[in-house]
Amino acid sequence: MVSDLIGKYIWLIRILTAAGDRGLSLREITDKYYARYGQDYSRRTFNNHRSAVEMVFGVDIECDRGTNRYYIPYGDEVLDDDESISWMINTFTVSNLLSLGKERLSGRVSVEEIPSGQRFLTPVMQAMEDSRELEISYAKYTSQAPETLHVQPLAVKEHERRWYLVAYCHERSACRVYGLDRIVSLRETDTMFKMPKGFDIDSVFYDSYGIFFPKEGEKPQTIRFKASPEEAKYLRDLPLHRSQKEEGDGVFRIRVIPNEDLMMEFCKHAGKLEVIEPENLRSALKERLDKASKQYS
Repeated sequence: MVSDLIGKYIWLIRILTAAGDRGLSLREITDKYYARYGQDYSRRTFNNHRSAVEMVFGVDIECDRGTNRYYIPYGDEVLDDDESISWMINTFTVSNLLSLGKERLSGRVSVEEIPSGQRFLTPVMQAMEDSRELEISYAKYTSQAPETLHVQPLAVKEHERRWYLVAYCHERSACRVYGLDRIVSLRETDTMFKMPKGFDIDSVFYDSYGIFFPKEGEKPQTIRFKASPEEAKYLRDLPLHRSQKEEGDGVFRIRVIPNEDLMMEFCKHAGKLEVIEPENLRSALKERLDKASKQYS
């Protein structure tokens, strides 16, 4: 399983990072592997994992030829260099710890379940790695029956406890976003595809909020909003958007393309966040909140 291999890669990164500059000998690594997985760890398997760690995570495992000890240069900085790598490593680490009965952490660590990641995330990522197209049966909330689509899996993105597949769809002749929890069935085909040159998922959504694709001609707008003193503290620790800047006196600004996800986010914080401008967004939020208020009148 791909997830098992990734777990082992992350385990290798973890033990070498913990060892610091002194590193570990191959014997020490194999002993730790046996204690963790109950299996022998051959030099060949170790070297394969070492190469995979470099390819998948961009982390070099070097060997001091004078002492024959393996180490990760600047290991303490590995988790800070790339947010997505850090998130993946930390997520798998928590998952692994929870699965270890001998660690006795069950009932002491709580993580929210992401239903959409249980069934299709691994095969989607495998197809991405293999550069193979997928045939999916997809059931939209607005459709009565699922439709069969042929897609090129370009990336996956997590948002609000859901996983999404970003893919080029042949039937739509365009890139689309598909919720993994709306996929009924999936199979990897024999059709190969090439990634678009320079594709970067973070760049695609740079000016968006959530998982909405920017529509043609849409431009980001500067949105200014005022936060309550308590909410301002949360925003400083966890910005609403990567473009967030603080102006002072509890006023913040972001530069994004307004969409439904952003509207819902502001509504969720009603009473704690007040949109100042642009006026059209402020009016739209007022109308939506007034409608909601009438439901409880």
